[in-house]
Amino acid sequence: MKSYNIAVIPGDGTGPEVIREGIKVLDVISQRFGFKLNLHYYDFGGGRYLKTGETLPDGAIDELKKYDAIYLGAIGHPDVKPGILEKGILLRLRFELDQYINLRPVTLYPGVDCPLKDKRPEDIDFVVVRENTEGLYAGAGGVLKKGTPDEVAIQESINTRKGVERCIRFAFEYCKRRNKGNKLTLCGKTNVLTFAFDLWERTFYEVAKEYPEIKADYAHIDAITMWFVKNPEWFDVIVTDNMFGDIITDLGAMIQGGMGIAAGGNINPDGVSMFEPIGGSAPKYTGQNVVNPLAAICAAGMMLEHIGEGKSAQLLEKAVMEVTGKYLKSLAAGKMGYSTTEVGDLVAKFVNELSP
Repeated sequence: MKSYNIAVIPGDGTGPEVIREGIKVLDVISQRFGFKLNLHYYDFGGGRYLKTGETLPDGAIDELKKYDAIYLGAIGHPDVKPGILEKGILLRLRFELDQYINLRPVTLYPGVDCPLKDKRPEDIDFVVVRENTEGLYAGAGGVLKKGTPDEVAIQESINTRKGVERCIRFAFEYCKRRNKGNKLTLCGKTNVLTFAFDLWERTFYEVAKEYPEIKADYAHIDAITMWFVKNPEWFDVIVTDNMFGDIITDLGAMIQGGMGIAAGGNINPDGVSMFEPIGGSAPKYTGQNVVNPLAAICAAGMMLEHIGEGKSAQLLEKAVMEVTGKYLKSLAAGKMGYSTTEVGDLVAKFVNELSP
């Protein structure tokens, strides 16, 4: 029997509640497909920080490198100053584990209300590949004369040929494997950000020559945001930098029905990757058993695909579509018509009953 070692970080707020449902579904699907998940839990998050004053203890990064994947709930605590946990846990994990790809599927499932008029599931089915360790989020820059009328703040976008090329190559390979529209769009701002996106554009079209079966095209970030709303069916796979990727994936989450269904992966193709729901810790709902666990369950599906259990991931997605298409009144917390636990039960039920 195949077995996989998974580090589980439930985190803060409603993170433990949605991770509990994801684990419930993973237990059922691993039994059905005959593999084993060895789960090891870590208490990293706001609660631990408030007790100990540390975000990640010494040795945590090296320990996490030994796992096949990381399954994360949410990081964010109302009693911890913004930025401490995000930088000390989330960004540190991404950077030190070299998770240089943020992978965000944007899929409208059956039965989910879309805010775009007349758009159906077949119209919204694309993936954003975001560079995840460089750009404006690299932390380069500084402040001079802070708090005075002469204050200067500089935030620099770091773009290396290595970082840009490996992200673009991943996107071409992913588009090839996906084999849907066989179209890869570079999202940038070449007319204004001429230094950074000259590098991105040149690298993009150089690599494109190695993939003649993939149609490579370009669009400005502002045009992308318009077309996400007007013509989302135009897109297959999109590749972009860290900042623009952060922005358009949130817009993508809204057109697929909201944060309750949005999942993502922080990918190191040659190391350990981390999978999570996008919606955050939602502390106001903590302990009420009302938040939507589907994003966490979908993140579990992405994790299964990544570790090589593709057939089980496909069945999990079918089960989620069954639940959205026939059961939920809404994706919003407290409005689903079911509790968090009941939604997890429904997905687990269909994972057991549907044909692979």
